[in-house]
Amino acid sequence: MTKSIISLILLLVSVFLAFKHGWDTFNYKNNPAAQKMMADLGIGAAAIPFFGAATLLVGVLLLIPKTFFLGNLLNAVSIVIIMALAIRAGQFKMVWMEIPFLVMPLVMIWLKYPFIKSPVT
Repeated sequence: MTKSIISLILLLVSVFLAFKHGWDTFNYKNNPAAQKMMADLGIGAAAIPFFGAATLLVGVLLLIPKTFFLGNLLNAVSIVIIMALAIRAGQFKMVWMEIPFLVMPLVMIWLKYPFIKSPVT
């Protein structure tokens, strides 16, 4: 029961963050700090819609039980990409800040989807 509650909380947080970051990515022009961060990471204007769509896709995939694993996998891969870009740009503080967000999808994979009962053995 506790495992399901923790999994549900992590799922809700992950879906919220995915939709929020996806929406913010599409509206990056209204946020000068986001523009500077993306420029510092070397993300060009042509790639920004791709990142926004991928982030929104992760949010949708997390909600569907059959695509839960794939959503978490894409989420972890996108975080690793951001971390790699930050290392290349010399922004090690950003790398350290991303570590908890990298752990979250991995823990969610381990906990499994919260609304599916596992068979009792």
